[in-house]
Amino acid sequence: MGRKEIYASVEIADHEVRLIVGEFYDTRFNVLCIARAEIKGIENKRIVDEQDVVNGIMKTLKKAEDTLGYRVYRVLLALPSVNVERHNQRVSVSAREISKRIRLTDLQRGLNEAISHKLNDELELVNVGCIKYIANGITSRKMPIDEICEDLQMSVDLLYADKEIVYSYARCIEKAGLEIMDICLDSYAIAQESAVFSQTVDKYVILVNIARQNTTLSLFTHGKLVNCEMLNHGYGKWLSNLCKEQELDMYIGYRLLGNTCCMKSDEAKDDVIYLWSKDGTQLTLTEKQVCEYVQPKVEEWIKEVNKACQPIVDSGDVRYLLTGEGCELQCCEQLYDQLNAPWQVYVPQTVGARDASLSAGLGLFYSWKEQMNLRKDDRISVRLSEVDKAIQTFIRKNTSEDTGFTAKLKKILLS
Repeated sequence: MGRKEIYASVEIADHEVRLIVGEFYDTRFNVLCIARAEIKGIENKRIVDEQDVVNGIMKTLKKAEDTLGYRVYRVLLALPSVNVERHNQRVSVSAREISKRIRLTDLQRGLNEAISHKLNDELELVNVGCIKYIANGITSRKMPIDEICEDLQMSVDLLYADKEIVYSYARCIEKAGLEIMDICLDSYAIAQESAVFSQTVDKYVILVNIARQNTTLSLFTHGKLVNCEMLNHGYGKWLSNLCKEQELDMYIGYRLLGNTCCMKSDEAKDDVIYLWSKDGTQLTLTEKQVCEYVQPKVEEWIKEVNKACQPIVDSGDVRYLLTGEGCELQCCEQLYDQLNAPWQVYVPQTVGARDASLSAGLGLFYSWKEQMNLRKDDRISVRLSEVDKAIQTFIRKNTSEDTGFTAKLKKILLS
């Protein structure tokens, strides 16, 4: 049996912590566990209550470890794409072998030289983006290992983020008793999960990540993350009037829109779609009422997105890729045709994680896997001895159960 590649990712969203534990098996990625915990310590992507966030991380850890039967020690961390700056660094690498053949150690040496570049004291290096290798006049993204080359040029995209945010998020992870294996911008991680880089060879893709408090717009072209901007308008604003006027919890409003509703005023009906009781009084909410509360807010958000992206739309072939928790409000898709460019909603298709809010968490695994080819880092998030022990305990528990006809029939049906 091959080595187990079990990893864990953490995304600290604006209202909850999301933890995913998964395993690469052969060429497939399998989700082992997903845990969430509500938090209130984030405002506009910045941590305002550190202990609340730490407690949220520890809650997700407890849930995951109770489910899996073993501990998580290391995680991949998603960082918000705030104040992102991109810088291209070109370095020259000479093969050290007499044969002038390029080896992995030569490429690692070149990468280390590139990432040692310091932009300024306010920014911290977060991601190594697109790497192009120029060997013998030929440019390629494939590592030119074993090729004969006198002088290899490496063009490395470096992505920097707000230093204060980077350290505050990392500090919460460490205070929760975890080691950080790697950090990654959430926009970059989503692009890895949704294969955005391969779609931008000759066009622009604007990744629209719809969260509760805000929306992040990330521009990709020529296989690179070019820029990120944040709009202080998320799906929470869509629900604000509905929840305020009807005195509903945000979670109930979210579920209401996600399950059954129409967002076209001329098609919405007066049928009751929600019934509840308050202080002994029975209250009702119709589909038309919900539409009247929410539709103007969604259209207002669309106008903001159109205005922010209009210069890019005017300059070339552009399409929107929408994802994030807001995309689980499927009824709002009826209004997206008002966007000023073609659009598509992305929802992960990984079994056990078909939820748009998990796009960044899933993308962290692929970002890490891609870097392993160059970094040769063999760390995983768990201890294999504990995993093996948990598996043996599970096997013993199942073999000790009743082996009669009922148990056999149950196993057949469940399998």
